[in-house]
Amino acid sequence: MNGSSKRKETSLTEKVWQTGWTYIRNVVDTAREPFLILDKALIVLTANESFYRAFDAAARETEGKFIFDLGNGQWAGKHLRTLLNDILPKETFFRDFEVDHEFPVVGHKIFMLNARRVYSDGDSLPALIILAMEDVTKQRAIEIRLADYARELEKKVDERTAQLAKRIEQLELIDHAMTGRELKMVELKEENEKLRKQLASRK
Repeated sequence: MNGSSKRKETSLTEKVWQTGWTYIRNVVDTAREPFLILDKALIVLTANESFYRAFDAAARETEGKFIFDLGNGQWAGKHLRTLLNDILPKETFFRDFEVDHEFPVVGHKIFMLNARRVYSDGDSLPALIILAMEDVTKQRAIEIRLADYARELEKKVDERTAQLAKRIEQLELIDHAMTGRELKMVELKEENEKLRKQLASRK
């Protein structure tokens, strides 16, 4: 292949890359969830507006930074490192990895992370990872409240059941006592009637 052909191929590759990159950025920028786009070295190439709003961050604090150096190291967990380091070499993806962290400025948040390698034909285009984040903090808070409510309700039902069982036991004792009294009254009445008959026979 001569020099002219190589230049044309390089130019075409760059054009394809620029078109693909523009498309990816446009899609990510319109997403409601926070997104990061990383290169194969896990350097942040760009983030969408949702990311900057969610973490009260700026582009200058994010772009060009190693992902594990962002913020106060919230993305530096051992398991996340393993997952991200496996994305490109194995051409895999992961879903629903939970990050529960006290973030700078925005406070405690729980995110579910999903990441995928952006595939390309051959090795001519740069490898990318798209990292999406779903904020499930409110959802988890609701789940916790519902679980607490269910436990409290179960506790009250158990207490009420125990109270009813005790009351039933008391009523059974009373009923037994009343039945005993009634039987005793019948016996006394019969004995009294017997005595009256004996007295009447002696007259």
